[in-house]
Amino acid sequence: MDKLQAQEKIDSLRTLLNSYAHEYYVLDKPSVPDSEYDEKLAELRQLEEQFPDLITTDSPTQRVGGEPLEGFQKVQHSIPMLSLGNAFNEQDLRDFARRASQGTSKPLAFVCELKIDGLAISLTYEDGKFVRGATRGDGTTGEDITSNLRTIKSIPLSIKEKRKIEVRGEAYMPHKSFLALNKLREENGEELFANPRNAAAGSLRQLDPKIAASRNLDVFLYGIGEWQGDPVSSHSERLTQLKELGFRTNPEWKKCESVEEVLEYVEYWTRERPNLPYEIDGIVIKVDDLDTQEDLGFTVKSPRWAIAYKFPAEEVVTKLLDIELSVGRTGVITPTAILNPVKVAGTTVQRASLHNEDLIRAKDIRIGDTVVIKKAGDIIPEVVRVIPEKREEDVLEFHMPTECPACGSELVRLEEEVALRCINPSCPAQLQEGLVHFVSRNAMNIDGLGEKVINQLFQEGLIHTIADIYRLERDELLKLERMGEKSVDNLLKAIDASRENSLERLLFGLGIRFIGAKAAKTLATEFETIDKLQQATYDELVAVDEIGEKMADSIVQYFSEQEVTDLIQELKELQVNMEYKGPKRSEIVADGSSIFAGKTIVLTGKMEQMSRPEAKERIEALGGTVTGSVSKKTDIVIAGEDAGSKYDKAIKLGITIWDEEQFMRMLEQEGGVA
Repeated sequence: MDKLQAQEKIDSLRTLLNSYAHEYYVLDKPSVPDSEYDEKLAELRQLEEQFPDLITTDSPTQRVGGEPLEGFQKVQHSIPMLSLGNAFNEQDLRDFARRASQGTSKPLAFVCELKIDGLAISLTYEDGKFVRGATRGDGTTGEDITSNLRTIKSIPLSIKEKRKIEVRGEAYMPHKSFLALNKLREENGEELFANPRNAAAGSLRQLDPKIAASRNLDVFLYGIGEWQGDPVSSHSERLTQLKELGFRTNPEWKKCESVEEVLEYVEYWTRERPNLPYEIDGIVIKVDDLDTQEDLGFTVKSPRWAIAYKFPAEEVVTKLLDIELSVGRTGVITPTAILNPVKVAGTTVQRASLHNEDLIRAKDIRIGDTVVIKKAGDIIPEVVRVIPEKREEDVLEFHMPTECPACGSELVRLEEEVALRCINPSCPAQLQEGLVHFVSRNAMNIDGLGEKVINQLFQEGLIHTIADIYRLERDELLKLERMGEKSVDNLLKAIDASRENSLERLLFGLGIRFIGAKAAKTLATEFETIDKLQQATYDELVAVDEIGEKMADSIVQYFSEQEVTDLIQELKELQVNMEYKGPKRSEIVADGSSIFAGKTIVLTGKMEQMSRPEAKERIEALGGTVTGSVSKKTDIVIAGEDAGSKYDKAIKLGITIWDEEQFMRMLEQEGGVA
């Protein structure tokens, strides 16, 4: 292929891939399975490697993040990015509407939008290309974070509008990404993010774009700055225009003809906000007509034609009864507040993580204190503050131990970590946590080996390493309390069945630092056998999509340990499978012939004929994607017995629902039933 032919092919692939990305990340309506997108992206990457001078900034291959920056450049906003005035109650909203109506003779209509709790951003396009992204900063001067914003897949790198335009919106971190990030940080002894907003802001202010790329951020666009595109007469038309240009806009906005409709919208989303997959902290209300906006003008700090209604934070008071310590499987010591049970944001809270000693000291938290509790980001129970005037004389000051509560080894604080960590590889708490993780549902999925049974076996000296699980014998199990013949036989069958698991389950179960279930699947698909993965170099690992530098370092370090080599050999001798059994991505149905190909599917309720993890594997093998929550992009909900809120939401959204019998019939048609 000569250079001219390569350019034509590259242009064609970029156009196709950008279209696929728009369908998936903006419209929530993918037209092809992930496997087809991945194949086209690999083809484009190969061509760009052969012809590097043809690489452009708007290529889909450039989203992964470039080299780390030395610092952020300042950006002057030609039109200031002003903040909004706040409303806190119904009267504030009525006063806003009254003031707006007094400033114009025209009848007023309003647009209500969800106030996304993230980081305000500006995106500039010239000649159809994304050329600059910036933070709001102080409203006049922001920071150039183009490299980080380029990694967000819902931001188009090119658009059809060739005139210069600047669009504005909010970058945010979805709940799912936030929980996964904090879980990883806690396992690694790193300070946790307090809420999704801080996590999003922290991610976009990383000098290494690869960090932002790993955080799974998203955006909603809702306004403009400098604009040379076609004019419109209302804000509602502007939102439609932005969507037509390919930008991701929030679909929940509504045009309201009266303040009463505005109040109804506010009341609805105050009630429904816990069901959103992202965080909102209020409602933005804007006068719809743009000429009227201009007539109303601005105060020094904010527009007179818009206001932000802020949700009241739900905080409750309870008593902190005790502080318990737990040792994670990576050795991190985590203090947890034990609370007098109290209801917060719809659920009863009895425990709240205190994260580390620094937080306890900063908030002066003592055992016996009366404390204020809330859910950080409406998700994680958090001790907000102590009420000092209610402190009694018998409260106890808490001190973190200098020795591990499980094994007595000296605790250490590794460089750049805020958490204390036990680094004894023989620590019984870590060993037990590692065993519990190994047998868990997303790992080796050994039914009957729950946490209590693992602890019992460990205390009796029957298991010490994961290899010991496969050496358990019937006679020794029958001697244990609450172990009858039937339960022992079932347990041994489950252990024996786990020997045949595909490689990705074993990899995840081994508990390699930074390697979650998704990364384990990626590695298993790429290397196919544990031997090939053990021999993989750092460079070979980072060349794999979705495997970052920290992951690669961790994998190389893990397999360099002699005890790991010995463990793998033991497991081989115990006939534990070491190969990937799933279909290669190139073999997954990609031509749409499978009813599951390219579909987003949610499983809910109890299934009788197979477990939900088994159902997930079958669906993915046929090109489908299984997610945990129902949204507008969900294609099918498979409902077993006692299906609850997901079933109700599917009905509300008009999503196709199958019962288990219909699902099994479809699997049989596709050849997906063993």
